[in-house]
Amino acid sequence: MFDFTEEELNRYSRHILLQDVGVEGQEKIRNAKVLVVGAGGLGAPVSLYLAAAGVGEIGIIDGDVVDLSNLQRQVIHFTKDVGIAKVLSAKEKMLAINPNVKVNAIQDLLMANNALDIIKDYDFIVDGTDNFPVKFLINDACVMAGKPFSHGGILRFEGQTFTHVPGSACYRCVFGAPPPPNLVPTCSQAGVLGAIAGMLGTIQAAETLKYITGVGELLTNQLLTFNAKTMDFRKVKTRHNSHCRLCGDNPTIHELIDYEQAACDLKNH
Repeated sequence: MFDFTEEELNRYSRHILLQDVGVEGQEKIRNAKVLVVGAGGLGAPVSLYLAAAGVGEIGIIDGDVVDLSNLQRQVIHFTKDVGIAKVLSAKEKMLAINPNVKVNAIQDLLMANNALDIIKDYDFIVDGTDNFPVKFLINDACVMAGKPFSHGGILRFEGQTFTHVPGSACYRCVFGAPPPPNLVPTCSQAGVLGAIAGMLGTIQAAETLKYITGVGELLTNQLLTFNAKTMDFRKVKTRHNSHCRLCGDNPTIHELIDYEQAACDLKNH
């Protein structure tokens, strides 16, 4: 029995009109719980679109405050928000778009000692971070907890993403281990075209809604990459690695690790 109000039926009418979604799919969206890790370039569009879509409960975790340099790409934050905690700024905008959703603002860093506890109550996790140590932490925590997640990464003019569900290729299956600090630059070191964050973040939001509703084919066992200079999009096939140290036949990683981060990442995470 669906109990949408007239206001909700009107708000979500374009979803409900979709044959593959309908009222049943919108009910699944309303009952879903999604955690977004990072309220920055990727987390901004993801959070806005998930709130607009009516995801019932959205957690957003970030320990940083809004900086003027963020505004070029982190569209959930406005000039008036400089100096305010990112999660509080994000929550304000999400509720402004849709007061029907519940937003859990977690002003903290995702670390080895809290990751499993934070993700346990959510159905799907979105990686909106910009550094390798936290990306591996998210991957490891989700695999250990049996949680599906969307990976996303951007740099300069390029982006990449894939979706993991239990049994499919994980981040370690593809990339192994984090590179040494400062070997590969982050956005705060090398720069990024602001619109790239929107391009990739909306793809991650779409993957999240596809997972929730069961519509379409997820980006599992394939890495989607794009270059905005040429607007070339590619899908690279991946597969579960039986030798993966985390999810392979003989795993050697049994606990979460806080890998060393570059100094600028500690400030800008």
